[in-house]
Amino acid sequence: MALANNLTAILNLLALLCSIPITASGIWLASKPDNECVNLLRWPVVVLGVLILVVSACGFIGAYQFKETLLAVYLCCMAILIGLLLVVLIFAFIVTRPDGSFQVPGRGYKEYRLEGFSSWLRENVVDSKSWRKIRACLADSDVCPNLSQQFITADQFFSSSSITPLQSGCCKPPTACGYNFVNPTLWQNPTNMAADADCYLWNNDQSQLCFNCKSCKAGLLGNLRKDWRKANLILIITVVVLIWVYVIACSAFRNAQTEDLFRKYKQGWV
Repeated sequence: MALANNLTAILNLLALLCSIPITASGIWLASKPDNECVNLLRWPVVVLGVLILVVSACGFIGAYQFKETLLAVYLCCMAILIGLLLVVLIFAFIVTRPDGSFQVPGRGYKEYRLEGFSSWLRENVVDSKSWRKIRACLADSDVCPNLSQQFITADQFFSSSSITPLQSGCCKPPTACGYNFVNPTLWQNPTNMAADADCYLWNNDQSQLCFNCKSCKAGLLGNLRKDWRKANLILIITVVVLIWVYVIACSAFRNAQTEDLFRKYKQGWV
C-alpha cells in the first residue's frame, strides 16, 4: 500500500507541475492588448490552472499521509476539472475555427473581414453594446503608437508580416480605399472611397483612426483567434499529460484499496 501511495504522491506532484503552464497560458492570454480590453473569457484558464494546483496539492498531501478520504475527494475533483478544461478547449477551438483573414496583393500583412469569424465571437465580443468600451480601451493602448516606432517608410510597412491583426484592422484604413501612406497611422488622399464603408470612417485623429471600423472589430477577433490558437497547443499537451496522470493515479488508488482489503482479510484469518 505504501508503494501505491508513494506513486500517487509522485503523480500528484506531476499534476501540480502541469498546473503551471495552464496558469501561465491564462495569464499570457489575459495580458495581451486585445484580451485586456475584452472581459469575456479573460480568466477561465487562470482559474482552472489555480484550481488544478490546489486539488493536486491536496492529492499529494493525501497520498503522502495515507489519507484515503482526501485521495478520493482529489480524484473526484480532478475528474471534474479535467472535464471543464476539455470543455474550454473544445469550445475555444470551435469558436475560433473560422478565419476572417485575406491576403492583400503587394502587402506582407493580411486584412480581415468581420463576416469571416464565428457568429458567437461577433455577437459576444464586438456587438454594439460592448464595442464602445472596447474601442475606448484600444484607443488608450499602445497598439497603434507602436507602429510609428517600428516603421518609417512605406516599403517597410507594406512588406512587413509582423503587423498584428489588431494593428491591421484598427490603425490604418483598408487598402481598397486607396489612401496614401504618410506614416503607419497617418493616411491621406483616398482614391476609391466607395470600395468599403470603412473608408468613410477612417480619421487621422490618433484617438479615432479606424477604431469605429468593421475592419477593427475583425482585427480584434483575428488577434483573439491567433492568441487562443497558440494557447490551445500548450493546453492540449497539458491536458493529455493530466489525463495520463489521472488514469494512473486511479489505478494506483484502486490497487492500494485492494491491498488494504486483502491485508485486513488476511489478518482476520490469522
